[in-house]
Amino acid sequence: MSERETWATRAGFILAAVGSAVGLGNIWQFPFKTAQYGGATFLVVYLVAAFGIGLPAMLSEFVIGRKSNLNTISAFERLGYRQWRAAGIVGLLTGFWILSYYSVVGGWVLRYVGGSVTGAYFGDAGAYFGTISAGLPAVALHAVFMALVVGIVAFGIEDGIEKATKLMVPSILVILVALAVWAFTLPGSGPGYAYFLSPDLSQLRLTVGTTGSFPWVTFGGPLAEIIPFAVSQAFFSLSLGMGAMITYASYIDGDESLFGDSVTIVVFNSLIGILAGLVVIPLLFAQGAEPGAGGAGALFVSVASAFATIPFGRVVGFVFFLVVLVAALSSAISLLEVVVSYAVDNYAVSRPQVAAGLGAAIFVLGLPSAWDTAWLTWFDTLAYQLFLPLSVLGILVFTGWVFGRAAVDELLRGTGFGGGMGALWLWTVRTVVLLGVLLTLVLGLITLFGGPDPAIVPPL
Repeated sequence: MSERETWATRAGFILAAVGSAVGLGNIWQFPFKTAQYGGATFLVVYLVAAFGIGLPAMLSEFVIGRKSNLNTISAFERLGYRQWRAAGIVGLLTGFWILSYYSVVGGWVLRYVGGSVTGAYFGDAGAYFGTISAGLPAVALHAVFMALVVGIVAFGIEDGIEKATKLMVPSILVILVALAVWAFTLPGSGPGYAYFLSPDLSQLRLTVGTTGSFPWVTFGGPLAEIIPFAVSQAFFSLSLGMGAMITYASYIDGDESLFGDSVTIVVFNSLIGILAGLVVIPLLFAQGAEPGAGGAGALFVSVASAFATIPFGRVVGFVFFLVVLVAALSSAISLLEVVVSYAVDNYAVSRPQVAAGLGAAIFVLGLPSAWDTAWLTWFDTLAYQLFLPLSVLGILVFTGWVFGRAAVDELLRGTGFGGGMGALWLWTVRTVVLLGVLLTLVLGLITLFGGPDPAIVPPL
């Protein structure tokens, strides 16, 4: 086993973790899911999920990673709980699964960067998307994107991932701010801000009662449908349940405050998601597009159509899709690093070779998604409603009920907090967060496989 790498600086770790979180989950999925599931109502549920569930869950992954200094599977062995390796395996496979179709979407973005320069999508944005999103063109772009990801990961932690994300993350933030200011000037964008920032509170009703001896919960409006997607969006956009945060925390060499780092990451992640919404949703309304209609590709079609009709559309389109590409790469490298880290930690293999081999395997898994967007939608739905909440649930059960006091001790290293803060975090993980993830999983399974009215959730 070769000597294990570490982050060169604390800022490098934070930016890498932010880069992992800030990706297509923020700039593609977040505006798309927000538009599809009620605008500001979805935003409210998402923010509650990100800070109330995502933040404690991220700390759980950080604790496991830093304490063990090993990858998402071997970490449990080093901590003395070999039987819990299954939780790490689920996380690794979830990241592997997500990267396979994530890379296909990254390939779309590559094509749109070039299409912005040439104006290729200006004539008929819908037909352009249909041409590049499936079949041989999508397969080729999927291969190019995966090759870029493999190239960055092959250089290692300090020279590859850390240097790349130090450039990527500030660039994403600066460009999104500029684009949000620009979107504010578009005629007809006003209703987009109302849709995105003014929640309909009638959709957030929740009633608890009993029928005989059985308690039940009724959600008003579409809340039962919003919850699993909003919570899973928080997991997706924060890179939770994929092994990424355990792996990144395993490269920490010091007593930095995990609590401070996680708050920074969640705040930056949420800020960039909101900035993306402030660009995309007003743009859709300015163009007259119906929010949430048309599936996963609708965002590409609608945004591209808008760029085709505005002054300096090629320039703005190039800048927008370039920042989406940078964000996609920053997240994709973290997902590939999860599986590369496991191989490098446990076998006598070189990083470049294993990155190339695993990248090829992920490319093959992504071929159905590249060939037909219906497969991509199925891969994405399964990840959101089953794999992500199931993976996070395993981590929370281990941290809260198995690792317990040792997890608190690791969390408090470098914070200056007393035991009260650690006890509060542990109680939150064991109860509120765990029940929230379990509820998300149940609602997701009901939606995924059908069954009783999803507005009625039986006792767990």
